[in-house]
Amino acid sequence: MTEQHMIQLLQKRGVTVEQISEIVFKLQKPYNDQLLQEECIESVLAVLAKREVQYTLYTGIALDELAEKKLLPEPLQSILEADEPLFGVDETLALGIVHVYGMIGLTSFGYLDKEKMGIIRTLNDDKSSVHVFLDDLICGLAAAASARIAHQNEHAPDYSSKLRLD
Repeated sequence: MTEQHMIQLLQKRGVTVEQISEIVFKLQKPYNDQLLQEECIESVLAVLAKREVQYTLYTGIALDELAEKKLLPEPLQSILEADEPLFGVDETLALGIVHVYGMIGLTSFGYLDKEKMGIIRTLNDDKSSVHVFLDDLICGLAAAASARIAHQNEHAPDYSSKLRLD
């Protein structure tokens, strides 16, 4: 499995690196007025290059695809088809991506999971496909890429307390 393989897998599910980088840009721009979109793309690609991220994405996407084909055992099939709010395994899996760059990404993940901006909302609202895992995995990927940028900006303030989750 390679970074390029993951990019193709995401594209097959309707997600591009650029769409993820737009979310990263929105998260980091208030704290880094010199930030360029290219840096956000680079950060998303750096996160995608990590093997544990690739494995996590592959697992979640495979579960979504199996649910679309109705190949999961019951009651899991029904739970994923209904996108049960208390399922929580989708968020738990995505947290594995968030923690690749430390705890700073956790707050961003919570914010993105609640706000569902950009492609995250598109995936969440798409009733023609199953994206129970993918929308949360993209939240995790964007949060990790954002945290990576924050770690590189040593003069950045601690902004985690400024993100509103209520």
